[in-house]
Amino acid sequence: MDPSLLLRGVVLGLAVAAPVGPIGVLCIRRSLAEGRTVGFVVGLGAATADAVYGAVAGFGLTIVSSFLVDQRVWLRLVGGMFLCYLGLRTLVARPAEKAAGGGRGGGLIGAYASTFFLTLTNPTTILSFAAIFAAVSVKTGAFTVVPLIAGVFLGSASWWLLLSTGASLFRGRVGPRGMRTINVISGAAILAFGLVAVWAGIRG
Repeated sequence: MDPSLLLRGVVLGLAVAAPVGPIGVLCIRRSLAEGRTVGFVVGLGAATADAVYGAVAGFGLTIVSSFLVDQRVWLRLVGGMFLCYLGLRTLVARPAEKAAGGGRGGGLIGAYASTFFLTLTNPTTILSFAAIFAAVSVKTGAFTVVPLIAGVFLGSASWWLLLSTGASLFRGRVGPRGMRTINVISGAAILAFGLVAVWAGIRG
């Protein structure tokens, strides 16, 4: 295995994960409310979806990618509505109640599954990976694609670890009033992302 492929994948994973979006807002907010572990698991859901889309693009699975792109309107609508739901729920969340759940068991599974689903409902991700793979002249094949996809996952996961760790450092300094303010701001931001996605789906 060429180590440079793994390294290139790490760089690609960081580049895809780093831009601030709804998943980033969720990661920061849940890291502050429930701790680094929950925040990191939120990011891992997105990292896994990035790796799945990267694999589809890397292995040239045109049937799957074409289907996802063809269904982008419905995917945007569903993903956007789910974001709106998360945004509204965050807006009305009581800090004490959110912190009391811990983040074990179903909480971690739910955190992972929700962001995995949200990331999969953004089919433009696969187009981004297809363009990136073409730009770096990657040849399809297990010996080249597998280490690259592994690097994408590691790079994306590394970003979420850094983000969740950084946010959790401020957890003890944020009181109930501060957490309520964060809930309102993050909820409004997530709701805005959701409304934009729904509008994009409606426009087609």
